[in-house]
Amino acid sequence: MGKLIVISGPSGVGKGTIVKKLLKTGGYALSVSCTTRAPRDGEKEGVSYFFITEKKFDEMIENGGFLEYSRHFGKSYGTPKSFVEKQLKTHDVILEIEVDGALQVKKSYPEAVLIMVVPPNARELKARLLKRGSEDEDTIQKRMQRMEYELSKRGQYDYTVVNDKLEAAVDEINGIIKSVDKK
Repeated sequence: MGKLIVISGPSGVGKGTIVKKLLKTGGYALSVSCTTRAPRDGEKEGVSYFFITEKKFDEMIENGGFLEYSRHFGKSYGTPKSFVEKQLKTHDVILEIEVDGALQVKKSYPEAVLIMVVPPNARELKARLLKRGSEDEDTIQKRMQRMEYELSKRGQYDYTVVNDKLEAAVDEINGIIKSVDKK
């Protein structure tokens, strides 16, 4: 039976890049979320997301079909319990989700390992967000405010990893996952 690994952290901290590198090392499966939004160009059913209707989403909530879920910007997102449980039979499963979802997972799945990825400092995170060039100043300010909230929850996580140097952060997370095997 595999372990459920939840990776969270502020926007721009490098979670996605870390997860991609972890997946390349092998032995991990990435959880695929459900969403009620329409697919974007290049997204594939069952790979990027499971694209479902609001009605189906609500049915899954009623039937306890999500490890965690949230609604924002008029769309719904959730981690399907059956998909994760199937993957756990043969792999360690990584969920890359936001902080509130991670804490929902920990309540229903206490053995999950929660890892928060944090920036070396706020100035560095802001520089990374600016470098992406995908958000305006107002959006960056909102993300910086959200970071304060997210970092306030790190005491509820099992581990905190500073992403100062990408390869070192990947190695540290790999080490954490392997050490959990020995406990």
